[in-house]
Amino acid sequence: MRDVTTAQPLDVQPTPLALLLLGREADPKSERGVECPGDLPSPSDPDLVERARAAKEKLGDKVFVLGHHYQRDEVIQFADVTGDSFKLARDAAAKPEAEYIVFCGVHFMAESADILTTDDQKVVLPDLAAGCSMADMATAEQVAECWDVLTEAGIAEQVVPVSYMNSSADIKAFTGKHGGTICTSSNAKRALDWAFEQGEKVLFLPDQHLGRNTAVRDMGMSLEDCVVYNPHKPNGGLTAEELRAAKMILWRGHCSVHGRFSLDSVNDVRERIPGVNVLVHPECKHEVVAAADYVGSTEYIIKTLEAAPAGSKWAIGTELNLVKRLANRFAAEGKEVVFLDKTVCFCSTMNRIDLPHLVWALESLAEGNLVNQIQVDKETESFAKLALERMLALP
Repeated sequence: MRDVTTAQPLDVQPTPLALLLLGREADPKSERGVECPGDLPSPSDPDLVERARAAKEKLGDKVFVLGHHYQRDEVIQFADVTGDSFKLARDAAAKPEAEYIVFCGVHFMAESADILTTDDQKVVLPDLAAGCSMADMATAEQVAECWDVLTEAGIAEQVVPVSYMNSSADIKAFTGKHGGTICTSSNAKRALDWAFEQGEKVLFLPDQHLGRNTAVRDMGMSLEDCVVYNPHKPNGGLTAEELRAAKMILWRGHCSVHGRFSLDSVNDVRERIPGVNVLVHPECKHEVVAAADYVGSTEYIIKTLEAAPAGSKWAIGTELNLVKRLANRFAAEGKEVVFLDKTVCFCSTMNRIDLPHLVWALESLAEGNLVNQIQVDKETESFAKLALERMLALP
């Protein structure tokens, strides 16, 4: 029997990722963010709304506040424009007179805004810990290793990378450097159509569900045409033969919010609410999308409800802040809107942008102190912008 009293301690060194998760290290490039400097006002401060309003008025045209659809109501009320990630980045680029772009969203969105705006504009993220778990599921090192695997399999020259907007600037730059394009949930089919005109296969990053749903549901491929590359397994967990046979090489990534919805959720809501229309985001699992009545981006979801007749019933499979806002908005029109799942499901990182963080950021800027600036280095920006411009040029 081993003598545990004399056993030597294991020489195990924690990985950078483990240290990051434990809060002992900081990585400005990680979607998990870094420590937020400064003293935040108390969330119980009754003057927070007035303080935000006063700071925004003091800044005037120098500041432009963007609010993603998934943000809290307390933050959205101060947004000059609302929308999905790409719409907001383009709105920022169309406002060159604004010195400060305050992006109430997550890290990759602020990066995209920095890429598309002028060098004179400063993009600010009120809480640097507001990131995206999906974007973090594909790092530059992992994707470079994947490309080596594809090269060894003899297919890299046939592969066109297509990266979802919900990815880091590094991944967007990799995509641009290797002849690929970016897509949103609204134009994924157009992006894939373009990609298959350039090559025989697509490496889709980082959301496997959007890639699979677009390929199978919208383009008529089969599930057998798709394989999943797992960056945590040797060679992605795939043989060279499997890679050569595949049309869609899907990265093993997903949205932690949309991934929660299940076929049981769909069946349950249909049983509880007869005649309900199920409307889900394409980041949901394939079986959920296949069972839904309507599938589309956040903008599509909003427009579908706007066009819906009074008295119609809707179960929405997307982030809860947006669903609650839509339920309140359309109740007056006699439309019933419910959350698809019984479990409360906010996007935890989106929700890090709260009123205290927004007040702190705006007041800091009003006092002449630039805080939480998001900057993409020039080389990364160049290739990432190339990939974004390819998307903008899609027919």
